Amino acid sequence: MTDVAAASTEKPRSLGRDAWDDLRRRPMFLIALGLIIMFTLMAIAPRLFTGIDPTSCDLAKSRETPSGDAWFGYDSNGCSVYARTIYGARASMAVGVLTTIFVTVTGLFLGTIGGFYGRFTDTIVSRVGDIFFGIPLLLGALLVLVTFPSDEFTPAWLTILKVVIALAILGWPSIMRITRSSVLQVRGSDYVSAARALGATGPRIITRHIVPNSIAPVIVVATISLGAYIGAEATLSFLGIGLQPPVVSWGVMISDAQKYVRIAPHMLLFPAMALSLCVLSFIMLGDTIRDALDPKLQ
Repeated sequence: MTDVAAASTEKPRSLGRDAWDDLRRRPMFLIALGLIIMFTLMAIAPRLFTGIDPTSCDLAKSRETPSGDAWFGYDSNGCSVYARTIYGARASMAVGVLTTIFVTVTGLFLGTIGGFYGRFTDTIVSRVGDIFFGIPLLLGALLVLVTFPSDEFTPAWLTILKVVIALAILGWPSIMRITRSSVLQVRGSDYVSAARALGATGPRIITRHIVPNSIAPVIVVATISLGAYIGAEATLSFLGIGLQPPVVSWGVMISDAQKYVRIAPHMLLFPAMALSLCVLSFIMLGDTIRDALDPKLQ
């Protein structure tokens, strides 16, 4: 009786619970999660890491090397590289997170509609996706930002929004394709046929059966893409068409440091290191989630 009672009170196993139990035992997941938490805190509450104003500059300290007073040294304007690296996480991660949300929601919606209803709907969604997918992401974003440029008088939130829109416009087709493929596999399952036989409507089948059972690969790709969008923002800012001063971001810092690589390499080293670690952490997280959600590897 005791064994029966214990079995009845135990939570039922599920793919999500099995995946979480597997993730907790993976050192790579714990390292990636720790880095992401650190960068998130840097973006939300930078004063936890530094009390220095990133816009407070002293030209007398221009390009000074790292020391006990300034761990990362000073840039060409005499601003603390450490403070700007901490505060730079906010704009860079904002672009990555907002772009990923927009891309995931759009791609998930269109991919689900196209894959579930098929026929003419699927044809329209797929062909529109092919058109956008055929345009390189950075090239398309470059064209959008050149058409709608920003300057030092543009509000920071508007500059960030422009970069997000430029990246999101061409980023959703990949999520849409993955979602459509996953929905096509789930659509023919027995539980979907049973739901139809019981009279469930299309929207109910989508929300209760299709999306929960086809979203796993979308989560993996979205996690990895978040890091890629942060890197894309840095690339656009490095080219001088992404985020613009006075916005502080890792891409802007790398762009400012390119002229002084030989005489002041610390200006490039620390923001580039922060950018690389942030992108790598999301890629590592996506890889571990993919392995945990793949039933073939269990």
